Amino acid sequence: MSDWAKSQKNQTNKNIEKMSDDASKFLGGILGDISSRSAYAQIGIGAAAGWATGFATMKVGKFAAFAIGGGIILMEIAHQEGVIEIDWSKICRKLDKVTDKVEEAVTGQEKSWVDKAERSLDRKLDRAEELLRNKTKKAKKWYSSLIGDENGPKINDLHIFLTAFVGGVALGIASS
Repeated sequence: MSDWAKSQKNQTNKNIEKMSDDASKFLGGILGDISSRSAYAQIGIGAAAGWATGFATMKVGKFAAFAIGGGIILMEIAHQEGVIEIDWSKICRKLDKVTDKVEEAVTGQEKSWVDKAERSLDRKLDRAEELLRNKTKKAKKWYSSLIGDENGPKINDLHIFLTAFVGGVALGIASS
């Protein structure tokens, strides 16, 4: 780093420190020792601080809810369209490991190999049943997953999800 860049950085740091000192003096002057003020001033300061905190929390909360909800919606649409494939067997294996650890910590006894084998066999049978069901379905047109089957449109999970999402957005806009 050059000497000029170091001096600029030091100057910037000094400005930030000065601004933070000024801000703490300003807040200290306004708030100071609140207990020495009148009850009305204490109520006013408390109400203003509560309102500011609530306002900021609502703004951050709305943004977080929008970002998380939007991400979930995009992930669900991508999954519905086949862009994202979820390895459910891997998720189940990891979940089983965590469940076993929690059960061992709670009960103090380790799962027997019979219980583990039973769970594994149950999952394998469920997977085999699912594969058999998928093999028996006939091939459909690309749009049949969106509108239904050859007999006409049918409501599916994506329709319900998107309708609920639009309703939620409308409710959120109306309540803002």
